[in-house]
Amino acid sequence: MIRLLLADDQALVRGALAALLDLESDLEVVAQVGRGDEVVPAAREARVDVALLDVEMPGLDGIATAAALATEVPGCRSLIVTTFGRPGYLRRALDAGASGFVVKDTPSGQLADAVRRVHSGLRVVDPDLAVASLAVGSSPLTEQEARVLVLAADGGTVAHVAAEAHLSEGTVRNYLSSAMGKSGARTRAEAVRIAQENGWL
Repeated sequence: MIRLLLADDQALVRGALAALLDLESDLEVVAQVGRGDEVVPAAREARVDVALLDVEMPGLDGIATAAALATEVPGCRSLIVTTFGRPGYLRRALDAGASGFVVKDTPSGQLADAVRRVHSGLRVVDPDLAVASLAVGSSPLTEQEARVLVLAADGGTVAHVAAEAHLSEGTVRNYLSSAMGKSGARTRAEAVRIAQENGWL
């Protein structure tokens, strides 16, 4: 039996995935959590083989959770299963140590097969997303530019972003300007939107 953990903040989605995967004779859902920061302890306790992770969860997002699993529970492989099929998410997830990335509308038979392949040590990637990822390429933003854009996403002033990031206002303006240029945006709000749509943040 392949022992599975499901991590998704939507209980209905978790329940539906569990019901579908439990129909497979070689798969068993042994743990379910609704927060990313609950995954590592649950994976250890339940001796999980594969963790299916949503990208957007409270506590810790799925990409950071995949990285934590790779470091702290190396025997547990991770498969990102998300609604948000953004090219930048795919690249970041694989860089973080995830073994696969599929979208939630994947047919149940294909999802079960993806779990088996990840468990056997293979990488599984949604083919449409792989093509989109190659077309978009990696994020052009530096770590600091991305950080400043995340802080600016809520519409905070330059002074607020500077205080939060422990940077001078001039440095924040430079990072925002650079991020706008790299994303081809005319405004910082547009830069945030473009970066989010491409999964760079």
